[in-house]
Amino acid sequence: MYTLDTNAILYYLKDDPNTVSSLRNIFAQDVPLYVSAITELELFAFSNLSATEEALIEDLLGTVAVISVDSHIARLAAFIRRQYQLKVPDSVIAATALFTGSTLLTRNTHDFRRILNLNLLKV
Repeated sequence: MYTLDTNAILYYLKDDPNTVSSLRNIFAQDVPLYVSAITELELFAFSNLSATEEALIEDLLGTVAVISVDSHIARLAAFIRRQYQLKVPDSVIAATALFTGSTLLTRNTHDFRRILNLNLLKV
């Protein structure tokens, strides 16, 4: 099981060779894939988002489970933010991975590596 960080998706959509290779191997595994609703927000928030990019995001999101920010995740994210001084979006994404019991796939292991019990994989 994996949770995709926003930056992992962005690098994948921009055809970054390392990210594409890593994620294609994971996509081929037939394991649950999650994204936080915060990631969905971040992906669609770019001001210069083209129709083609929007369609690519829609296609990718159609293959994963989008996890809403409920009270449990919000409180876990608040704890992570307080404890590790992460930004709110990163705290919610980390909380989503912990809530789902999945490994967080990210290009940004530096900010997340201090969080206890959070499994990370750099893509």
